[in-house]
Amino acid sequence: MKFENLDEWKRACRLSCNIYKVLKDCRDFGLRDQMTLAAVSIASNIAGGEERESQAESARFLYFAKGSTGELVTQLYIAIEIGVVEKESGLLLIKEAKEISAMIASPIKIRKGSVKEDAADYTFQPRT
Repeated sequence: MKFENLDEWKRACRLSCNIYKVLKDCRDFGLRDQMTLAAVSIASNIAGGEERESQAESARFLYFAKGSTGELVTQLYIAIEIGVVEKESGLLLIKEAKEISAMIASPIKIRKGSVKEDAADYTFQPRT
């Protein structure tokens, strides 16, 4: 189980736990479920990718993990905007998710030779 040694897996597990803690009192069950599912999916797909036999199959699961970070970031922006997540803690969670996404890109590059990365740094400005 070499995935247990990966920093991105460890951080993704921690991020998932932090999402659960931030949302423990959230009464918006749909959003809460979507966010916890996306967060858990990051670490789960990293682990799944590392347990695959081929490089291509491994990269496929790592792409799923990377995609889940995008889902979670989107959901965090929405949660901040509608007042479900406090802005400061939400922005810290977004930062962590983006860092994990960047970490996941490295093993994808090794397995596939390249990874799709946006050139621009998109920032979201929630209403104040």
